[in-house]
Amino acid sequence: MVHDQRGEYPSLWAAIESIAPKIGCVPQTLHGWVHRHEVDSGQRDGVSTEERERIKALERENKELRRANEILKLASAFFAQAELDRRLKS
Repeated sequence: MVHDQRGEYPSLWAAIESIAPKIGCVPQTLHGWVHRHEVDSGQRDGVSTEERERIKALERENKELRRANEILKLASAFFAQAELDRRLKS
């Protein structure tokens, strides 16, 4: 909507200030949406919403794998010590 009516206003911000109250939000919110749309559509540099979600998912997976790896290390040390204790007793 903003891009469609952009030519009727002297600047992008003027278009945003005019349209925002009509859709029930403040200009800063609409500006954020316009910016996000421009990034997502490749008109502006930045990380797209899809890529941001992918990065978050990978970070969650990485955290989970690190936690599992730490648990396995502790279990390995525990069982190694138990094996040593068993050998010393026999």
